Amino acid sequence: MTFPLAGIPVAVRSIQAFNSLDEIGEIIVVCRVGQTAVYRRMVEEYHLDKVTSIVTGGDTRQASVFQGVRAISNSWKLLAIHDGARPLVCREVIVRCLENALRHGAATAAVPVKDTIKRGTPNGMIAETVDRSTLYAAQTPQVFDLLLYCSAMDMALENRMDFTDDCQLAELAGARVFLSPGDYSNLKITTREDIKLAEMLLEENGPALPDLAAEAGAVQEFSERDEREEGQEAPPAPPAAGLRIGHGYDVHKLDPKRKLILGGVEIPYEKGLLGHSDADVLLHAVMDALLGAAALGDIGQHFPDNDPAYQGADSLLLLERVGELLGKAGFQVVNIDGVVVAQAPKLKPFIPQMRRNIAQALGVDVSQVSVKATTEEGMGFTGTKKGISSHAVCLLEWKPAGM
Repeated sequence: MTFPLAGIPVAVRSIQAFNSLDEIGEIIVVCRVGQTAVYRRMVEEYHLDKVTSIVTGGDTRQASVFQGVRAISNSWKLLAIHDGARPLVCREVIVRCLENALRHGAATAAVPVKDTIKRGTPNGMIAETVDRSTLYAAQTPQVFDLLLYCSAMDMALENRMDFTDDCQLAELAGARVFLSPGDYSNLKITTREDIKLAEMLLEENGPALPDLAAEAGAVQEFSERDEREEGQEAPPAPPAAGLRIGHGYDVHKLDPKRKLILGGVEIPYEKGLLGHSDADVLLHAVMDALLGAAALGDIGQHFPDNDPAYQGADSLLLLERVGELLGKAGFQVVNIDGVVVAQAPKLKPFIPQMRRNIAQALGVDVSQVSVKATTEEGMGFTGTKKGISSHAVCLLEWKPAGM
């Protein structure tokens, strides 16, 4: 699960789905023999701070899960088990499973079977057509009361029983497992075709499919607002729901008396950038892109360079302010792509921290932020080391309240 899906390892996407939730207190990663070092690097690089242990699995799925359970460091109420090969699981599916497991003791994400099911004979003929109205395809996460699961685990070990599904194991202990609504986009990556489909889902829909019930409620809400008394002044029209693209650009001169700050990182160099604030061209370009996509003006409007309040200001704090403005206006950041144009110094070692700084300031995952660096081959303003410039593009999504 270390191979990339749209540039991010599949396992990282799966882990991050849980790492970003307040409901999750600890994550145990179970990997194949010889891969612990690889996973440690990924955990560090992608700042998966809730991962407390990385353990080697066993010869079977059940043995691997048992290894993970043994590494749990706290007496949690619930245990959630998820396939690393399901990177598109969304928050709603996970939270529903947790809530239903609290009510019922055990729950699994599942979706109704859509295809017609045939039972076959040994010689390859159709024996019967199975009624699919009560059939479900089980997914993960599968969530259990931790004490219940440990009891079932002990029973399985004592009786030398092995299951390919954790719900079967829970049923051994007498549990009834609730079928919690899953998501058809929560697919399992097992073939090259699955990777292509997952990339299409990420590009077109994101990890989660639309919540049609919430959408209907939002439409009704806006309809009710329109039923106002005659002569009453109409409120400003909301922005069109959907995606917004923004572009930002900034440039500053280099000055030997200044520190060089890029992406909120102080870069060791003989010169810094001249400006009213800390002159962080990357963050300024990002802010202008975000504000432009939301049609909320630009950084000069919100943080004027003739206002003493912003003298030497930390641009990361200004970026947080921009994030708050976006949130109040109903916008969510989908992704950001920034590029710094500098002949010197070399910026590659500092890019991971720049990405983390931007993601933290905006409250998004680091996988939604890209930062690159390039030169102009000795040409022009930046190529002759007179200054540094930056471009940024972003994608925002606007949703009416309730969606």
